[in-house]
Amino acid sequence: MSGDAARTLDPEFPNLAPDVVAGYRNAPETVVAEIIDGALSLMPRPRLRHARSASALGGELQGPFDRGRGGPGGWIILDEPALHLGPRPDVVVPDLAGWRRERVPVGFMEDAAATLAPDCCCAVLSPSTEEVDRGRKLDIYRREGVGHVWLVSPTLRSVEVLRRHDLGWLLVATFWGDAVVRAEPFDAVELDLAGLWAP
Repeated sequence: MSGDAARTLDPEFPNLAPDVVAGYRNAPETVVAEIIDGALSLMPRPRLRHARSASALGGELQGPFDRGRGGPGGWIILDEPALHLGPRPDVVVPDLAGWRRERVPVGFMEDAAATLAPDCCCAVLSPSTEEVDRGRKLDIYRREGVGHVWLVSPTLRSVEVLRRHDLGWLLVATFWGDAVVRAEPFDAVELDLAGLWAP
């Protein structure tokens, strides 16, 4: 590598190509910017139906699991956190992510992005993102030790619950429609799915 090339490397992302980092840093607010396998991914911001489902799910989990209101507490639940995972890193933005508080180091909330893999990630699926959410992102989450992933489809009105397994992802359950369910790792409290699809 020439001296000029070395000087153009970003100190935060020295293992990524400078043009990828520049594209990520300069992405407009109208898109969700991610870096997967060293390549820049720009996706349009989600439609309102997608955002509504993500917000409703976050609201359902926030009280009992993050705040301990009507539930066990013990979690930090965040909407659309930037995750910098792995040595390159991969930069991904799940719709929701949760960390068990006992794993979270002091100063965790002061960082702009999380380098500690969550215990649970949630992706609200849309036609433009489903292939990546079901493919490469699941690979990244498994590699980094994420314990559970929820795949939420407002179109199908379904929630798939995946648990990390030595051989891949185990589909624990698929819930449909307006069911009231208990879904791991948040099975201490019932979740009314009707709220996720409400207009």
